[in-house]
Amino acid sequence: MTDVTSDAAATRLRRSPLHERHTALGAKFAPFGGWEMPLEYAGGGVLKEHTAVRTAVGVFDVSHLGKARVAGPGAAAFVNACLSNDLGRIGPGRAQYTLCCDEATGGVVDDIIAYLHDDEHVFLIPNAANTAEVVRRLRAAAPAGITVTDEHEAYAVLAVQGPRSAELLGALGLPVAHDYMSFSTATLEGAELTVCRTGYTGELGYELVVPAEHSVAVWDALFAADAELRACGLGARDTLRTEMGYPLHGQDLSLEITPLQGRSGWAVGWGKPAFWGRDALLAEKAAGPRRTLRGLEAVDRAIPRPGMTVLLGDDRVGVITSGTFSPTKKQGVALALLDTEPGIADGDLVEVDIRGRRAQMRVTRPPFVQPSVK
Repeated sequence: MTDVTSDAAATRLRRSPLHERHTALGAKFAPFGGWEMPLEYAGGGVLKEHTAVRTAVGVFDVSHLGKARVAGPGAAAFVNACLSNDLGRIGPGRAQYTLCCDEATGGVVDDIIAYLHDDEHVFLIPNAANTAEVVRRLRAAAPAGITVTDEHEAYAVLAVQGPRSAELLGALGLPVAHDYMSFSTATLEGAELTVCRTGYTGELGYELVVPAEHSVAVWDALFAADAELRACGLGARDTLRTEMGYPLHGQDLSLEITPLQGRSGWAVGWGKPAFWGRDALLAEKAAGPRRTLRGLEAVDRAIPRPGMTVLLGDDRVGVITSGTFSPTKKQGVALALLDTEPGIADGDLVEVDIRGRRAQMRVTRPPFVQPSVK
């Protein structure tokens, strides 16, 4: 995340339909993916917001996430021939993590959650900054009769996360018993919304896809139902997802970082006859990736940050892609792209160059913490 550099830049940023609610809560805002979004809130800050999600319940406004709809005869089959994962593994009412890869290189254009309604209707949630490009690529490939609609600002998305999330939503009469990576529809405050058993924190949690015009009423209903509910910003979202080892597109996955390098090969339907980037990825799989995403835990007192160099002796062997202080473990943790040639194994020690000072870190497999409720 970067600071807003000018008033002109700020005016170009999109705002959530809940912006006034965030302002009233004393939010500190930051630009993210072309949107002005809450980074943290007054009276809490990242540490308290992080702890609320790990121990109780918090709500994130993630309305900056993209929304796109693919519809028409054969829509699901079309999406399946484009995106990496195999929609044939799931049925209607289920969601799937998948990747939009570049046809030529296999690099990751974006990572996406696909919601399969039926054979003729797939709803996609890509990342904010990449929505237009994902829509462009799908539209360019879509055959006659299949429409690809960008609905980025038509919906808000509220992520209710934490061990008490089911208790909170259940008190409002919303469905909470469905399995992980599944969804159902419901009505709250006069709005028809989608309740998705998904999230980006590792905790029990749900994401509510709400028509933008009803988002304030739904937000208010959540807080009216639980006086201890804490609003959480993108700062805590980042520390929570890093503790789980979840990748962030633009850092841990990108056009330059393939699914195999980013340890996301599990989200590729290798047996499918077609998906974007298939030939390039099969060739990389056969040869073995030259680098892979690994976890690092600080042994010394140090907080690793993206872009820092990883060393083995005097040799550069990788780079930090995501790094933070773990509020749960009380130590620095990171994801790093490490070269495969040196044969570095889990448990091995490496060093990270932190502004000219070397800090020792241990290679490990994420997650760095275990969620309180699985």
